[in-house]
Amino acid sequence: MHSVYEFGPFRLDLSAETLFRGADPMPVGRRAVAVLRALLEHPGVPVSKDALIQTAWPGLAVEEGNLAVQIAALRRVLVEEPGADGWIETMPRRGYRFIGSVVVSNEAARSTPARASIAVLPFENMSGDPDQDYFAEGMVEEIITALSRFKWLFVIARNSSFTYKGKAVDIKQVGRELGVRYVLEGSVRKAAGKVRIAGQLIDAATGAHIWADTFERELTDVFALQDEVTVAVVSAIQPKLLQTEMEMATRRRPENLTAYDFYLRAMPQYNLASREGLAEAIRLAHRALELDPRFGLVAALAGVGHMHNVLLGYATDPQFDRKEAVRLSRLALTLDDSDSATLASAAVISAFMVGDSESEIEMADRAVSLNPNSWIAWNSRGWVYEIAGLPEEAVRSFEHAIRISPVDPGLHRAFCGLGFALIELGRFDEAIVAGKKAQRQNPSYATAYRCLAAAFAHLGRSSEAREAVAYMLEVDPAFTISARMGRVRRLHVKLLIEGLRKAGLPE
Repeated sequence: MHSVYEFGPFRLDLSAETLFRGADPMPVGRRAVAVLRALLEHPGVPVSKDALIQTAWPGLAVEEGNLAVQIAALRRVLVEEPGADGWIETMPRRGYRFIGSVVVSNEAARSTPARASIAVLPFENMSGDPDQDYFAEGMVEEIITALSRFKWLFVIARNSSFTYKGKAVDIKQVGRELGVRYVLEGSVRKAAGKVRIAGQLIDAATGAHIWADTFERELTDVFALQDEVTVAVVSAIQPKLLQTEMEMATRRRPENLTAYDFYLRAMPQYNLASREGLAEAIRLAHRALELDPRFGLVAALAGVGHMHNVLLGYATDPQFDRKEAVRLSRLALTLDDSDSATLASAAVISAFMVGDSESEIEMADRAVSLNPNSWIAWNSRGWVYEIAGLPEEAVRSFEHAIRISPVDPGLHRAFCGLGFALIELGRFDEAIVAGKKAQRQNPSYATAYRCLAAAFAHLGRSSEAREAVAYMLEVDPAFTISARMGRVRRLHVKLLIEGLRKAGLPE
């Protein structure tokens, strides 16, 4: 058993020696935690400076100024809560006292997963029809299975989460008992041939709502409806979870970061697609690998970063980046060839850097079958099929990726891939629509302007093509057709290259 002190939005976990605000660890050191613990153990009662010093510096002779530094550090953190600057009161000649309301609980120590973790509770049947329980239960089981395919996410098994069926639950208590950061709960209501499903994703530490939505469908084919709602729920909450995790990682102190935190910090840098962003993503990914050499997904991320250095013209030594991309993708597969995202990344690296279409298509197809709800898998499959010279299948993959994750921070890549495939199919108007969407998603992504320049040129819209070229050369001033497009097999980009020439880009 270990003690936890809760006050306001804060929680001092003695087993972790960490002060939390909601789910976020606060930037205070071990000695400040020891001082706070001594104050919380005697709320409303003055604690002498000597006692606090002995608690924080046992057996050491230190000056009172050291204690004042720790008190100031605590006050800086605690004052973040509006109106809460009075948690610690100075008692002249007597010491300090804690003047807030404190709740102490003893909890069985459990191993909370280092990565994101979620419990999906049984959805409440609000139809007044006990026969509809099977529908709600089946849908929750499908959601649990779908979420379990994201290996970065720890999902509580059905047998544990279903022990809460029919009970009024306290989400914070559920989070503590199951050791999870997030809880998904919902309800099902059936009436007049329709079914309405409501879901909400909750931060288990704070009770804050991260996501909520309602889905209403015709109740015809029950199993098809379960599948449809599962895809809708999973594709909505998965990016929300990842975004929340990334934001938490950026707030953690560098000395407390794990390999998983470095991976989360690398992701938004990678999505910037800038020279500096990719360099930082690669650096953070390698830090993660130093801490956990068996982290296959982060090896794949580093490999994709090196690949983009080559494709976007950022590499000072393209041959080095090409070799590193291939090496890291092979390392990732050695570490974990059963993870959808890892497999998808390795497939797209091989497609651009190696060129073995049969093997790459096989890997991309397997990535999608391992996790049909993965944006990374469908986006990578699109690029693999496009490079293999199969634009129709590439279009289908990119459209599916965009549909299942319409708010993904990497959407600019999918829209560009879609635009390139549409150009090869001669569907230039549609390619312009895709290129403009990519541009809006990431205005500094030079590849979007390539798509627009080529499509406009094919349609004879010369002034718009020149405008796209001008923007592209602002972002990528060293661009030449041979330098960039020569780094990939040209079979799949014949009309793209022809369009770039018509647009007036240098050979």
